[in-house]
Amino acid sequence: MIAETLQAKIGEALKAKDEVRLSTLRLLSSAFNYEFIAKQHKLTEEEEIAVIQREVKRRRDAIEAYEKGGAADRAEKEKREMEILQEFLPEQLSDADLAKLVDEAVTETGAKSLSDMGKVMGQVMAKASGKADGGRVSALVKSRLQE
Repeated sequence: MIAETLQAKIGEALKAKDEVRLSTLRLLSSAFNYEFIAKQHKLTEEEEIAVIQREVKRRRDAIEAYEKGGAADRAEKEKREMEILQEFLPEQLSDADLAKLVDEAVTETGAKSLSDMGKVMGQVMAKASGKADGGRVSALVKSRLQE
């Protein structure tokens, strides 16, 4: 489970005196605890991955906001945190593999237009199971259904 690995990584960051890494890992541990409290059961690996993906998305949104606001130093810190969080995610699908999954889902569901996007998204996200960002999948599905 990711939570046990996380505790070991926190210890390593403490010893290395890596402040950004330490604060990021502690924040992730806290997010796991909040999710545990909300769900009232020990988190499965899929649920842990969902928490990490949510935290990565928050960083991505913050980076965008800081860059628009001209706060490059804050954006860099957020990028560093995002990289640390991504270490705990499964290896992401390549563009070619993701495109193949989308094509299969479009064929299987018989999708013809953007109104069928939900069916395709559901199928692709189930097959990708944490190995592809929802935004990436959404953009690819939209482009396929608009052709």
